[in-house]
Amino acid sequence: MTQAFPVPVTLDTPVRAYFGADLAKEMTPGNTYLIGFGFDGTACFRKGTRFGPNGLRSVSEDIESYSPYQDDDLEEKEFFDLGNLQLGDSTDVERQWQHATDDFNRIFDPVDLAASKIKVLTLGGEHSISYAPIVKYLKQYPDLVLLHLDAHADLRDGFTGYHYSHASIIRRALDHFGPKHELIQYGIRSGTREEYQWMRENKTIRTSRKDFLESVAAIPADRPIYLTLDLDYFDPSFLPGTGTPEPGGEDFHSFISLIKLLRERNLVGADVVELSPDIDPTGNSDVFAAKVVRELLLVLEGGRR
Repeated sequence: MTQAFPVPVTLDTPVRAYFGADLAKEMTPGNTYLIGFGFDGTACFRKGTRFGPNGLRSVSEDIESYSPYQDDDLEEKEFFDLGNLQLGDSTDVERQWQHATDDFNRIFDPVDLAASKIKVLTLGGEHSISYAPIVKYLKQYPDLVLLHLDAHADLRDGFTGYHYSHASIIRRALDHFGPKHELIQYGIRSGTREEYQWMRENKTIRTSRKDFLESVAAIPADRPIYLTLDLDYFDPSFLPGTGTPEPGGEDFHSFISLIKLLRERNLVGADVVELSPDIDPTGNSDVFAAKVVRELLLVLEGGRR
């Protein structure tokens, strides 16, 4: 049984309720699969991102499937929503994260993403949930470019006692980098002196929209790209419903400039994290995030393969 996005599921809907015990055998080559990871246990300022995946789903039926920016329509695509990963029965934050991370790995470890051209879009949740999908893609694609859009550098070696903190996701991803992997970061406007020193020394940070877009345009069309997008990348005047807002962020049209470049390149996977629906009672942040997801889905489904 498959379910096309958008599907209204509850936060407690197990993934296997949709696909049975062996999801890998039921996945169709060439398709895109969404999966929710609603977790905010290491969030250190404002919690609520555990409701992010369903916040996206709840508004998705009320926005247009057609994108005028790409002249493409989700109605013409085939992609599937796997529901939400489960946190288990423990009240311990690290055990919850590990339970859902292990479940992600059990589902996708048997899948050869590169050979099957299956793509995964993970919906968070705070940024720590990106660890499992990023590591999977790094293993599958030895020349992967990791695009990191965020207000924060996320390069701390653990934070507030959590090794796999939302503030450490890029540091943990670097633990798995090979010699041909590349990191490009943009939108960063908050971090420690040490984080900024590392980014400058390793030339990962882009400090202007022009430089960032030129860096993406220079990526060969067939080189695999994975995008990890923290929604606090956007200015809080546009998207206030996030746990750690920072002034000075980007707008939707700058994101569309990136989308148009990615459509002509090899985007193989992505995650969208840090939507906290209850922080923005207007619901505008949910709609904004859902349209971001729409554009990414169209790239994953309609761009180069």
